[in-house]
Amino acid sequence: MRWVPAYVGIGSNQGHPATQVREAADALDRLPDTRLVAVSSPYASAPLGDVPQPDYVNAVAALLTRLPPARLLDGLKALERAAGREAGGPRWGPRPLDLDVLVYGAQRIETPDLVVPHPGIAFRNFVLLPLGELAPDLEIPGLGRVVSLPVDIEQPRIARLER
Repeated sequence: MRWVPAYVGIGSNQGHPATQVREAADALDRLPDTRLVAVSSPYASAPLGDVPQPDYVNAVAALLTRLPPARLLDGLKALERAAGREAGGPRWGPRPLDLDVLVYGAQRIETPDLVVPHPGIAFRNFVLLPLGELAPDLEIPGLGRVVSLPVDIEQPRIARLER
C-alpha cells in the first residue's frame, strides 16, 4: 500500500493533559507502517457539552501511513486504552486521551465506526487552529481548504500554549 497523509486530533483533560498529548504524539510514530511528520502547538480549550470537567489540551498530528483507515483507527483506540481510557463514558465527557482521525488523504469514508473527514472538523476551533498551523492549504474533502474555514476563537474558549 502507498503512503497516505493523515491528520489525527489529540486531546486530553485527565491526569497530566499536556504530557498525555506529547506522549500520544510519540506513540503515533510507533504505530506500524506510520511516521509522525509534525505536531502542532498544544492548545488549552474549554470542553464541549454539559458535563462538568477540566479544560482540554489539544493538538493535531500529521502522519504518513500505509495503514488502511480501519487499522489506523484500531491503532488509535489501542493507544487510548493504553492511556487509561475506558469505553462507555459520557459523550463529550472527561478522558485521559482522545484520538480522532480527522483527514485520511483525499478520501471520504462513512462506516459505522469511522467517518472521515471527521464530522465536527469545521466547527471545532481546537481542531482548526492546530490543523491550520500544520497544513493551512490542506484540502478537506467536501469542505475546502483549512485556511478558508471560519474559526471562532471564542467558542469554545481556546488559547495556544507554549510547547
